[in-house]
Amino acid sequence: MAHLAHYKEAHPVPFIITHWVNLVSMLCLILTGFYIHFPFVAGFMGMARGAHMFFAFVILINLIVRIILAFIVKSAPAGGTREVVTDYKNFLPQKDNRHQLGAWVKYYLFLKKDHPLGNKFGVPQKITYFAVPFLLLLMGFVGFCLWPVTMFHGPFAAFTNLVGGLMIVRIIHYYLMWVFILFMFIHVYLSSIEGFAPAKLMFTQKEHGGLVYDPEVHNIVGEDIDVDED
Repeated sequence: MAHLAHYKEAHPVPFIITHWVNLVSMLCLILTGFYIHFPFVAGFMGMARGAHMFFAFVILINLIVRIILAFIVKSAPAGGTREVVTDYKNFLPQKDNRHQLGAWVKYYLFLKKDHPLGNKFGVPQKITYFAVPFLLLLMGFVGFCLWPVTMFHGPFAAFTNLVGGLMIVRIIHYYLMWVFILFMFIHVYLSSIEGFAPAKLMFTQKEHGGLVYDPEVHNIVGEDIDVDED
């Protein structure tokens, strides 16, 4: 099956930067979180806790920056087009693909050979990515319930009392980490199932030719053979 072309307009540089800040921060949070939970080597707990809180603030600030940029920066609403719209309009399934959830699920589960064309993200991707900011905020809130600077104040102390103490909060925080680990594997799978052209675009801004899509008529209108394909 031919695929939509991959253009730089789909992933503007500001969004690529926030994406990689998220990735690095999340990896560091997972690694330091594991060490805090299982301190297999003595002498690094203070460093691990400090790094953990540093990257927690980085990822939360990065989230705020990304949301603000979504109302400022424009990006292509679909693969195969250089036309752009303000990015927040791309957050949820659109007219092009909101009816395609079943077809996308079948494609990801190898029950369908071809997937629908029309949007730069499949419907399951959009739903998953839209949930991430809320999960990050929840993870941050639970983390502040464990941070000595904030744990005894306002809603953080109230939440700890509500769930039954700090140990329960630690368990919640720990298993939320596994949610993010699962998300990372799902994210890699969903973004690379068609090949590595999207990854090349994110890593190197390397464009890839393919079908041209017109968001106005919601249909394929040609093929771009002028973009180098590796």
